[in-house]
Amino acid sequence: MHRDGRVANALLALLSRDWLGLPVALLVAAAGGGLVGTGPPWAVALGGLTVALGALLLAGSVRHLVLTAREARARPAPGTLADVGGHRMHLLAEGDAGGGPTVVWVPGGHAPGEEFRRLHTMTAARGRSVLVDRFGTGWSDVGPFPRTTAAEAEELPAALAAAGERPPFVLVGHSFGGLLAANVARRRPDLVAAVVLLDPTPLEVIAFAPPNRLVAGMRRRFLLTAVRHLFGAHRGAGCRTGQHCAAASVFAELTPSGLAAVGWETVVYDGDLGDLPLVLVIPRDLVGGEAVLAGARDAAEAERISRFYLRSRVRYLAASTASRLVHTPDGTGHDFPQEAPGFVADVVGDVVRELRVVSP
Repeated sequence: MHRDGRVANALLALLSRDWLGLPVALLVAAAGGGLVGTGPPWAVALGGLTVALGALLLAGSVRHLVLTAREARARPAPGTLADVGGHRMHLLAEGDAGGGPTVVWVPGGHAPGEEFRRLHTMTAARGRSVLVDRFGTGWSDVGPFPRTTAAEAEELPAALAAAGERPPFVLVGHSFGGLLAANVARRRPDLVAAVVLLDPTPLEVIAFAPPNRLVAGMRRRFLLTAVRHLFGAHRGAGCRTGQHCAAASVFAELTPSGLAAVGWETVVYDGDLGDLPLVLVIPRDLVGGEAVLAGARDAAEAERISRFYLRSRVRYLAASTASRLVHTPDGTGHDFPQEAPGFVADVVGDVVRELRVVSP
């Protein structure tokens, strides 16, 4: 890792500490006090303003710590905190496998397992289901930096083992979570019975797509949110700064330059999953994705952009010789796990039933 990368990760790790606002606020106030003591009127005025700023930051930092502690007491972890390399990862496992595989849910973005709580509840009524809070989400610790897809692909199986969950697993991942699920399956085919990829992110859309300001600005927004939360500019829920720092770290690799550095470890290439059963679930069109067409210069470019996204959506079919395609209900878009949870639960349930039939 380059020196700049090490420095950036060290700063992210520091920013992820919820107590950091206190010493920063005190340093600002002390600097203001030093200016006041120098004597000149301008220095006294500027020093007074700086002291006031320090006091404001200190009050915000105390508020942040109080709200964080209050949330931790009000919402204790409902599942198991498994040790993974000295850090705790939270897993909520429910239901009886009944001789079949266990379903493991991986939400998109850097969302906590709670994002799929409804799907988990539906699945746990039929078999064994596990929600996982990746490091930096939900009730899990922030974990080590940098946060990368490759690291998470090693941590997820380790957490399942530490929590006592037994393979085989059906990994169900949405969007960036689909990229992670495919990476776990590539590394640990001995643990995985099948993968269900819910409109997974093909890395072509990071490396070669037309500029997308929404994706490009994600990391900056995560960092700004972490700073705001550090000084109490939040309402309480999900207020830990480490969550936003972890997300910022993950999204650092989801840029053309970041992907170039980690592509070999992160991309799941054609044939990488052998004959592992793979179900790719995608919308038929770009419903809900109109933003990607907004920057088109003309109708011809809009058509090209649409074709690029629709064709890249099916690239994961080539990862396995035992893949199949399922389309989502008409009118649903990329967020179909929230729009049509019953449909998703049925697709996953069908995969589990098929595996029960073929298993000895």
